[in-house]
Amino acid sequence: MTAEAATIGRIGKVGEFRAVGIVSSAHFVGHFHMMVVPPLFALLTRRWSVNFVELGLALTVYAIVSVAAQLPMGYMADRFGSRKLLIGALFLGGASLASIGIFDRYSWLLIAAGVSGIANAVYHPADYAILSARVMPSRIGRAFSVHTFAGMLGNALAPLTMLALVPRVGVPGALIMAGLVGPLVALPLICAPSIEGHTLADARAQGHGTGKSGRNSTVFTPAILGMMVFFVVLSLSTSGLTNFSVPALMHGYHLPFAAANLALTAYLTATAFGVLSGGFIADMTRRHGEVAAIGFTVNALLILQIALFGLGPGLLVVVMSMAGFLSGIIQPSRDMLVRAAAPAGAIGRAFGVVTIGFSLGGTVGPMLFGWILDRGAAHWIFGVSVVFMLLTVVVALIGDRQMAGRRAALAQSTG
Repeated sequence: MTAEAATIGRIGKVGEFRAVGIVSSAHFVGHFHMMVVPPLFALLTRRWSVNFVELGLALTVYAIVSVAAQLPMGYMADRFGSRKLLIGALFLGGASLASIGIFDRYSWLLIAAGVSGIANAVYHPADYAILSARVMPSRIGRAFSVHTFAGMLGNALAPLTMLALVPRVGVPGALIMAGLVGPLVALPLICAPSIEGHTLADARAQGHGTGKSGRNSTVFTPAILGMMVFFVVLSLSTSGLTNFSVPALMHGYHLPFAAANLALTAYLTATAFGVLSGGFIADMTRRHGEVAAIGFTVNALLILQIALFGLGPGLLVVVMSMAGFLSGIIQPSRDMLVRAAAPAGAIGRAFGVVTIGFSLGGTVGPMLFGWILDRGAAHWIFGVSVVFMLLTVVVALIGDRQMAGRRAALAQSTG
């Protein structure tokens, strides 16, 4: 038995379930807070006498700060402990959101967006560090899938929550109440010091025979940098579908809004359930790059049909559902690739680095696909998405080959 498995084995399944539940709840809040303000934009333009470009600037500030803070938060998670950072992020994110309702002006929104970006940068490095420290390797894929599903659920429930709160307590009251969710979810973390993961980080370092703590090793390895590139093209391959498929279907294929929106809803819903299924697949194989490559190859073929032929409303919903399900299945394997590439004891930093790639893709993608739509080339929203999916396949296969070589070298050194 490896040092990693022995350390986790002493935690037990109850400890695993508790860690997954607490961490996934924090991830839910992170995504929930992310989606609270955008559904209110139509109300805020009138309330603050601003336009949508000015409100969009707040999202840009949020994204830039989040990207800049990812790597420092990864280092802090490995250095000072993921649990403490998560508690701080939940309080900070909740306070920044509630403060928008208290100060109730546009200038403060920009400040709060920057503070929220700092809080958001904590979740991925801290969450994955705790899960890797507290879940048996044979179940880690399913743990990652539950974690990702919780984030998607947060995205989905935020607009509905605002829809229910605003008529009853007004915009400021709704923002304050949404912000209070953060401190409430932080309470179980405060009462659970045992989910911290430094002991496992040290055990993994010993198990790898490094002879030193992974906290002192560099995270900028070829494998991690390759995964950052993978996350860039992965983000670009999906951002066109999630953000621009509705206007593309309406303007490029003359579908009514209801049909286009139904297709996107089917895609997002199927993605969430695909994530849960993908956790089981990730636990059944070590060739996670091949899983991602196969999934995106089939996905590219499905989206290509939309790009070339358009499809009727009924068939479009079926194809988008299949594409969404495959996109979800891939995500736990994506996270397993990062975990396998991470140096010993540097899970937090590794996810901090690769998440920068995901955020960079999310920053470039909207501008690229918006430019395509402005040029009247709506069909190319799907066509360019196919190109990025195929690039994702190539990068995933290269990463899988690197991981296979690393496993063989490790086996040879320990054998």
